[in-house]
Amino acid sequence: MGLQSRIGKAGLAAVMVTVIVASTAALAQQNGGTDWPTEKCNRYRKAYDQSIAYLGKKGLSAEFLASHDAFLASNCQARAEVCARSKEELDLANRLVLMAMNSGMSGTFLPFTCRS
Repeated sequence: MGLQSRIGKAGLAAVMVTVIVASTAALAQQNGGTDWPTEKCNRYRKAYDQSIAYLGKKGLSAEFLASHDAFLASNCQARAEVCARSKEELDLANRLVLMAMNSGMSGTFLPFTCRS
């Protein structure tokens, strides 16, 4: 006799919901109960710090750095307008996009845009 027939469909659904809720609670505890926007910003800030340590700031304009710093200072909540123009800025932006996607963030989170 299988598990499903012993506890019934409703019981199996209840068990599955319990497992999902418990997994979500465990994940929240691992993250220190941090809300998702803050967690995304923490992950992004870590990726940025690692990238700057690896690539350096050569070729990054003061405007690019200031716009990006303002985005980070707002806990990644401010309307972002970080425009990558130089090869180095584009390299950094592309690296950060890949790292963000690999960390579970969506493209709409990222600060990169060029309005003019």
